[in-house]
Amino acid sequence: MPDDVTYVPRLPTGQQHELVAEVDGRTQRMVIAEVGAALRVLQVDGTDLVQSYPDEARPPFCSGIVLAPWPNRIRDGIWEQDGVTHQLDITEVDRENAIHGLLQHSPYRLVDRDDVSVTLAADVHPQHGYPFALATTVRYELTGQGVRVTHGIRNVGSADAPVAVGTHPFLRVGDVPTEDLEVVIDAPTHIEVDPVRLNPTGVQTAVEGTRFDLRQGVRVRDAQLDDAWADARVVDGVTRHGVQAPDGRRTEIWADGEFTYWQVFVTPWYPVADGHVWAVAVEPMTAPADAFNSGDGLITLAPGSEWSGTWGIDLHD
Repeated sequence: MPDDVTYVPRLPTGQQHELVAEVDGRTQRMVIAEVGAALRVLQVDGTDLVQSYPDEARPPFCSGIVLAPWPNRIRDGIWEQDGVTHQLDITEVDRENAIHGLLQHSPYRLVDRDDVSVTLAADVHPQHGYPFALATTVRYELTGQGVRVTHGIRNVGSADAPVAVGTHPFLRVGDVPTEDLEVVIDAPTHIEVDPVRLNPTGVQTAVEGTRFDLRQGVRVRDAQLDDAWADARVVDGVTRHGVQAPDGRRTEIWADGEFTYWQVFVTPWYPVADGHVWAVAVEPMTAPADAFNSGDGLITLAPGSEWSGTWGIDLHD
């Protein structure tokens, strides 16, 4: 390197796609990272709707990334299709699972950008454990209240491909401490998991009268959760969940009928510049954990066929 050239290290999440725009009279700012197509920043009139992290950090707890071609866990990384057993890499080593798909560390290329939206794309190539070829896209579009996110997947291979999609945003309501927020999941059914490896047991139970009834809200500091829900209430074609502040403001996450399962993860150890804070992820998913084995919510894409689904985050203040 010539002496007069200044070396600038690349950020762990790659190029940052930043949008600042006036939409419906409100100033919005959004930052999407190249790696994992992660939603890093979302603000409406200066109010943070998602938990961010330092530029020099990797996404903590998969913060904001796209989870494809499966969200959550696959037990032992093993699954079977048409009598053939496939072995995925174990990426959650302490629980011996394959977790959160194949694109969480992949760079997404820029496909399109305008004043209020950015579209990124990444390919899944055939590999051990997942011998299929997919072309995936994700479009982030600023709305008056937040963001609308549309995922697309096309099978560009020659065999039927099992597919599921999720995403991993950590929600905020501005500067309100997350532990003081209430998390609301408007769903009557909890998916039971084993307490050690967090894989589904095959049992789904009604939340009524249990600590998993979040329909009226539970304070984050009182919620020890890494759990999933099903059968969410549908109103006008979408399901709505989120977090609410003591002053009544709320950040809502919604999804269309493609996202029929919801995961909530709470941690007091989300890293920020000056230490750690509480954080809560509310994750829309098309399928629950271990769907490659159970078949629950699993999408099968024939060669040449496509799938799309939409979710979003809104501020209600």
